[in-house]
Amino acid sequence: MSAPAPISVLIPVKNEAANLAACLASVAWCDDLVVVDSGSTDATRAIAQQAGARVIDFKWNGQFPKKKNWALANVPWKNEWVFIIDADERSTPALAAALRAALAQTSHQGFYVNRRFWFLDGWLNHCGYYPSWNLRFFRHALGRYEKLADSAGTGSGDNEVHEHVELKGSAGYLAGEMEHYAFPDIATWVEKHNRYSNWEARLQVEAQAGGHGGAAIDAGLARKRRLRRLAWALPFRPALRFFYHYVWRAGFLDGYRGFVFCRLMAWYEFLSAAKARELQGAGRTKT
Repeated sequence: MSAPAPISVLIPVKNEAANLAACLASVAWCDDLVVVDSGSTDATRAIAQQAGARVIDFKWNGQFPKKKNWALANVPWKNEWVFIIDADERSTPALAAALRAALAQTSHQGFYVNRRFWFLDGWLNHCGYYPSWNLRFFRHALGRYEKLADSAGTGSGDNEVHEHVELKGSAGYLAGEMEHYAFPDIATWVEKHNRYSNWEARLQVEAQAGGHGGAAIDAGLARKRRLRRLAWALPFRPALRFFYHYVWRAGFLDGYRGFVFCRLMAWYEFLSAAKARELQGAGRTKT
């Protein structure tokens, strides 16, 4: 049996009793498990303690920083390298091997990890949601999540969801994958994206005021954000969004689950556009 890896794991939580045990089991090969909890009222704390994790309380001030940035700056980390994983995600054995191997290199200060999304009892292998690279493993002193404009109103509460890591130094890409069980059912997907569309609508309305930070984020992500701002001016946005995910990004190859997912993405685009128009109308009424 291999010795525990000198890797600290950051798991931000709130009422994650249904997910946390499996998440902790998937990273049990690391020697420092840190669960940062926002006042859970279920069995989250007990599950974390039973697994040998340190539980650190977090109370958000409603502004900045949110939970992950606060933890990166304030937790007394045992190790130099931190792996960030949400409670509804799982590390795979292949990813564990890649993370261990990365500790021996000196070329990069961080690494992107690929995620695979579970949806309707199967994996999304297309739809523009795979591969899905996130900067999740880095030297904790060199990485912080960006501060988005109106970050308090992103619809994700006290945790960074839309924000990406700004890293001082170069980043590589790891083999292996992380499994993401964010959408156990369609109702959960709809509830989350209804909230996210409120923020998306505000971004559209306020776009003319300038962009937000992100000077050190990945160039591909910055390009995606520029294209998103350009897309806000296009007609028939929901139909175009469906075409992009289902045809251009080969969502049809995911069968029924791909069709449902792409239809939902078109619905999300419709909600964002309709809410943006509603906000614009409210603004004109006030002037």
